[in-house]
Amino acid sequence: MNRLHQWILIASTIVASWLGMEAVHESGHVVGAWLTGGRVARVVLYPLTISRTDLAENPHPLAVVWAGPIVGAVAPLLLWGAAVAMRLAGAFLLRFFAGFCLIANGFYIGVGSFGRIGDCGQMLQNGSPIWTLWLFGLIAAPLGIWLWNRQGRYFGLGPNAATPPGRAAIGSLVVCAALLTLGFLTDGR
Repeated sequence: MNRLHQWILIASTIVASWLGMEAVHESGHVVGAWLTGGRVARVVLYPLTISRTDLAENPHPLAVVWAGPIVGAVAPLLLWGAAVAMRLAGAFLLRFFAGFCLIANGFYIGVGSFGRIGDCGQMLQNGSPIWTLWLFGLIAAPLGIWLWNRQGRYFGLGPNAATPPGRAAIGSLVVCAALLTLGFLTDGR
């Protein structure tokens, strides 16, 4: 049964991290729009597409576009920090998630700048110097990799592998299922 818990934990954590990263990133755009007088038309979190936030009104596009990756990187760090401060047993899952979000947002903005992909195109079009995108990527992605350092043991991997707790596997699976459900229910395609 321990092997089953390990694979449930690994698979559900990876899928939940992707879906959660998209949700937090898009929530950054939503908060950015609200704070700058914009109006959100639709948020797409459908699990079989790339997430996006469509705005009906966007008086401050540069602030809104940067809010996505900034909130997408900082909010998971704060969540992990709160879990550590409260000494929650599952804090390692939030550390993984924070690292995942930093890596994903860092690579998206840093590497995406070369092809002007998604948010990067809007950042550059609205006046961000390209070096700011590179700087964001150079800070976020390595920090995420650092957070992942030596975390494999909590997932039952590596020479110092611990037995993954069944509660963590079930908790991760429940979060994954909830994020999938949210995505399918809020299908804004």
